[in-house]
Amino acid sequence: MARQRIHNRRAARGSSGGGASWISYSDMMAALLLIFVLILCYSLYQYFSMLETKTRELEQQQIQLNLAQNDLAAKEKALIIIQTDLDTLKDTLTSKEEELNAANVILISREKELEELQAVLALKQADLDAATAKLEEQQLALTSQAKRIEDLIGVKANIIQDLSASLNRANMKATVDPNNGDIVLDSAVFFETGKSTIKAEGQALLDRFVPVYLDVLLRPEYEDYLGEIIIEGHTDSSGSYDNNLKLSQERALQVALYCLNLNSLTREQKNKLQQIMTAKGRSYSDLVYDENGREDADASRRVEFKFSLKDSEMIEEMNRILEGDGAKQAGEGTT
Repeated sequence: MARQRIHNRRAARGSSGGGASWISYSDMMAALLLIFVLILCYSLYQYFSMLETKTRELEQQQIQLNLAQNDLAAKEKALIIIQTDLDTLKDTLTSKEEELNAANVILISREKELEELQAVLALKQADLDAATAKLEEQQLALTSQAKRIEDLIGVKANIIQDLSASLNRANMKATVDPNNGDIVLDSAVFFETGKSTIKAEGQALLDRFVPVYLDVLLRPEYEDYLGEIIIEGHTDSSGSYDNNLKLSQERALQVALYCLNLNSLTREQKNKLQQIMTAKGRSYSDLVYDENGREDADASRRVEFKFSLKDSEMIEEMNRILEGDGAKQAGEGTT
């Protein structure tokens, strides 16, 4: 239809020269207008196409932005959690540091206590070493004393054995106590009742007995061990203790004096007797009883010859100590 109109216009223009020029100009303008419209439409098309593309790109960017924001929010949350954990760790670290400081204080205190204990231990060790050394010395002394005791016990047993053998060979009825070597002589043989003068019968007995007795005790193998010879006088319980003490003392003294003046003794024996002989009166402090528990007056009236070895008191004291230690240990064992 447009082409027809244009053709008609051109036909009309052909009818006149002026009208043809106008039609050509009009056509040209129409064409330009059409071109402009086409350009404008293309431009609009390009614009809207570009706008749509940009819009899609913007939407895509918005989506990415939202995703980035969401990711950032998630990271912020994670950062908050991490920060919280970090604060917790800091608190824990602070607590651990405080515990460590406290432990260091305790450790320092323990080290000081350990040093003090080591010092005390060193002192105790020194005391122990000293005690050990002292114990070794005591052990050596005890061993020496034990050897001495064994020697003394052996010597005493030998003396008792030799005394018994010598008296038997001399046909004397005097009995030697197997435990201590004491020899008991009947007082009736020596003295009249209430008297302290030695009878002839007693003198004869002493003349026979004393040389045999001293011949054993003063032997070279025993002489260094012999400490004392004791002559004891004993009475029965008749009369007062004081009178009997005086009587028993006088009797023991008379026997001792007679022994010292025996002609059968050598000067060396007499000198030795003067150094070691002792006379003792015991009154009735050590009575003899029969099997029924009654006093045996005849047996109580007696003269005893006793001897003791050197260090015998030490032996008795050691025995008492050992017995005391044994009793103490037994008591500790029962507690």
